[in-house]
Amino acid sequence: MVPLASTTVSKQRSERRISVRLPLKVRGRDAHGFAFEEDTSSENLCRNGAAFVTRFDVAIGSDLEIRIPFSQYSAARRPQPERLGGPANGNRLAAPRISESDFATHGRVVHVASSQSGNEKLVGVQFTGPRFQRVFRSESAA
Repeated sequence: MVPLASTTVSKQRSERRISVRLPLKVRGRDAHGFAFEEDTSSENLCRNGAAFVTRFDVAIGSDLEIRIPFSQYSAARRPQPERLGGPANGNRLAAPRISESDFATHGRVVHVASSQSGNEKLVGVQFTGPRFQRVFRSESAA
């Protein structure tokens, strides 16, 4: 009997995932090879991976780019346009900088299941790039 992917992943997982919703930007290729980019949110995460819901059909083993844009969702950390100094450029506004607090990495899809909505998939990724270093309290904890 072949174990289910989710069973295998949970046995391999060295850290408990924390239920927390953070905004995610996910980019990659779907199971048919078409490029996609989607704004979604995490269902849970740990230092080594995350789970999120997507409307795209992604295959186990596919590689994704993942960004958690903290600066866009916190007024205190929102990137502000910088003024370009000097009379030569008319004191124009520059594009906002990406905050150093944003987290960007790559991940490999290790689990795909139907979500509760039925039209979307719950995807689990293992980070293959930088690991997540922030600590959050579970939303399910009182």
